Amino acid sequence: MNFNKVEICGVDTSKLPVISEKEKLDLMRRAKEGDAAARDRMIASNLRLVLSVVQKFANRGENPDDLFQVGCIGLIKAIDHFDPTLEVRFSTYGVPMIIGEIRRYLRDNNAVRVSRSMRDTAYKALQVRERLLGENLVEPTVEQIAKEMGVRRQEVVAALEAIVEPISLYEPIYSDGGDPIFVMDQIGDPGTDGDWLDEISFREAIAALAEREKKILSLRFVVGKTQMEVAREVGISQAQVSRLEKGALEKIKKRM
Repeated sequence: MNFNKVEICGVDTSKLPVISEKEKLDLMRRAKEGDAAARDRMIASNLRLVLSVVQKFANRGENPDDLFQVGCIGLIKAIDHFDPTLEVRFSTYGVPMIIGEIRRYLRDNNAVRVSRSMRDTAYKALQVRERLLGENLVEPTVEQIAKEMGVRRQEVVAALEAIVEPISLYEPIYSDGGDPIFVMDQIGDPGTDGDWLDEISFREAIAALAEREKKILSLRFVVGKTQMEVAREVGISQAQVSRLEKGALEKIKKRM
């Protein structure tokens, strides 16, 4: 379903009610006193808030209906835990709760399966981080988080890395209007043995390349430098390195 459509998950977003902050506080107070109708109206009047958060995840390739439903769970949790006596807007509390619920859904439904114990460690580490940040107003170190949790630093690092959403090596990260630069273009290969160019069977194709093309291929595939590092050494932009590299490889393929 398209995010721009009026209807999502069977809800016509153009007809959703809009209420003032004063009305929201009144509904919250009544809901806290057990008024189920007030709670339901509070949920309905904040579905636009869920929709605005869901739109931030439009590039994840997930079904927007699913994200909307998950976001509604976050909204309900926010309503049930919000303290109407605090002088803050409900959205200030609700948006992070909705975002957190959607992020948990995306992590738990990741194609790379992570053990429950490791996920629990990661989530606890995130909670400790938020608490320490709130208490000290300074970003805590991994060592501080690990000490607070009573675990080794390596366990915290491994757990947090495990829940990071993987991206494709072909994910574009930059474009200057020409050929895009992909994640794989940023990755060096320090383990290369130096025999990629020395032992290939198409020496004549290599010899026919311009000197700058040879140097770029040598730095990239023999030395194992990233395109950014090559760009600094050769004295051109990374985008130019990317184009020259691709062009040189195409020339070699044609001669083969």
